[in-house]
Amino acid sequence: MSVEMPVLAEKQEIIYPESDGQPMADNTKQFRWIVTIKEGLEALFADNPDVFVAGDLLWYPVEGRPDIRQAPDVMVAFGRPKEDRGPYLQWEEGGIPPQVVFEIL
Repeated sequence: MSVEMPVLAEKQEIIYPESDGQPMADNTKQFRWIVTIKEGLEALFADNPDVFVAGDLLWYPVEGRPDIRQAPDVMVAFGRPKEDRGPYLQWEEGGIPPQVVFEIL
């Protein structure tokens, strides 16, 4: 008598792109506002190592769902360290979403 073991499907790697292919700004005035707000927030929180400020960074709130994403013009996450990252993967950031986001129209 032989026993067949069930074949486990390999877990596929999910890719979370760092770019959505969209322009950062539609015009120079919009770009200037994005940079001014981002740089101003970085200066405001320069002495606080646990405030992360980013501009035009893809934010994925749900693990396993790369189709659910946003790319705010500027975002602020309190309780997250200032460090370089690719996309903001919320489940790798202690479950902390950005608490402040800016969209420049």
